[in-house]
Amino acid sequence: MQSRISTLACLLVGALALPTTPAVAADSIAITSAFSQLTTIPTLADPSVIVLDEKTGEVLFESNSNSPRKPASVIKLISAASAYTYLAPSDSFSTTLYTGADAKSIVIKGSLDPWMSYDHKVAVKMGRTSLERIEFNALSALKDMNNGSTKETTIYYSGLYASEISHIKRFLKDHKASTDLKRVSNKALEPLIGVEIFTSTSPSLQKIVDWVLTWSDNLLAERVARLASVAAGNSLDDAGVAKTFASLLSSMGISTSNLVVKDASGLSKQNRVTARQISQLLFAIHHDPKFAPIVSGLPIGGVTGTLQNRFVDTAPDAVGLVRAKTGTLNGTTNLAGYVESGDRQYIFVIIADRHSKSYTVTKKVRATVDRILGKIAKPLLPTFTILPINAESTTAVS
Repeated sequence: MQSRISTLACLLVGALALPTTPAVAADSIAITSAFSQLTTIPTLADPSVIVLDEKTGEVLFESNSNSPRKPASVIKLISAASAYTYLAPSDSFSTTLYTGADAKSIVIKGSLDPWMSYDHKVAVKMGRTSLERIEFNALSALKDMNNGSTKETTIYYSGLYASEISHIKRFLKDHKASTDLKRVSNKALEPLIGVEIFTSTSPSLQKIVDWVLTWSDNLLAERVARLASVAAGNSLDDAGVAKTFASLLSSMGISTSNLVVKDASGLSKQNRVTARQISQLLFAIHHDPKFAPIVSGLPIGGVTGTLQNRFVDTAPDAVGLVRAKTGTLNGTTNLAGYVESGDRQYIFVIIADRHSKSYTVTKKVRATVDRILGKIAKPLLPTFTILPINAESTTAVS
């Protein structure tokens, strides 16, 4: 009886799922054919393209790869690499509100928290530090200690971004508070501190960078890059970020010729990178364990983040097989990352920054890029063919 059941089970499994031939990786000929087609399509307007073998770094295809182009949000790959070079993945950032040493003052001790949000509702929803909460509590505490008055009161602060200071100034003005804002160093701040009112702490740097890569958050990218710049010994401004990015690439043996960095998010149309630079960065990232979170944080085609709606209709065979950073501006549609092809993985960079600014053209460019990658993407594991069970070939078990 048991033997007959086991035999029948084996027959059922064999009938239901028969493995097909394992997928064969796209070779250099297939890659050249696919990407050559990409470069000749008029809609893309002469893009900059390069494809590398992920294991060896061998260039398998390139076109205009040394041409300086607008990276858009692809530059966030350099921001992320800078963060993991000069900061620790476990780092978190706290902001604490204190009463002052006397009734006329309040102290805000920050740590350049990139996770800070100006909007309280957004902060609550996403578990971020709320600047509005800090502002309301600071003003309320001052009024409570001074019978409702804010005359001759002061808020001392450290570790806040310039945009946050501007926001606090507007808040105080809107609430007709005559409170002064004074920046002091952390060392000078200590004697001014009274009793803690509350502390808000960000998630780890790794979770923050994951969000930057997955959802292409511009403000977070700027702030993370500035934190990395300070940790690298450079200034907090755009010039410091540019110096940090150049130093990082140089340390990896990547030429910084034609590199122009005006911001860390990619919003500036004055930024310039080459496809070759980004491909070499992606190669270095994939071969250095400290950068592993960058690879895992990239959007997955048809599955997560800014790629969650890509490939599903345009190249369904590529769903789940592409990890890449998007980059979009008016007239610019970029994609840079990794594509799985059987037992191989390829690095690709596509910078199409000269096409028409119309939404229709942008959609066509994205669809074209998806379809080209769909010709390369192949799953490592074999697929299975589902076959019908022939009822006449089975015997009832009694």
